[in-house]
Amino acid sequence: TSVAFTGALAAAKIKISMDGRGRWMDNVFIERLWRSLKHEDIYLKDYTDGREAKAGVASWIAFYNDRRLHQAHGYRTPMAVWRERMQAAKAVDMVDNADALTTCPQQLQQTESLAA
Repeated sequence: TSVAFTGALAAAKIKISMDGRGRWMDNVFIERLWRSLKHEDIYLKDYTDGREAKAGVASWIAFYNDRRLHQAHGYRTPMAVWRERMQAAKAVDMVDNADALTTCPQQLQQTESLAA
């Protein structure tokens, strides 16, 4: 990796992965995904061209995210886990941001007190 390239990344405040010796953990999760894709789809199918391979891989990724149960997620799909986390994040945002609530009594009280 060139100094110019890493300098451009640093200037843009982009975290550089695999930037040191022993940083294997940065890449282990995506490597596991590629291994699963190869062993569960690509090696089992004889794609005739790039268009067919693109459609097949897209189909496998949809299966992986929406229907394949993952032990690490308590035998739930990645999409189910993501949706749960998004719902939890929305609930936290609503608690921390009165404007996000369907009714904002604090804001109404502040407006009334300013008018008085």
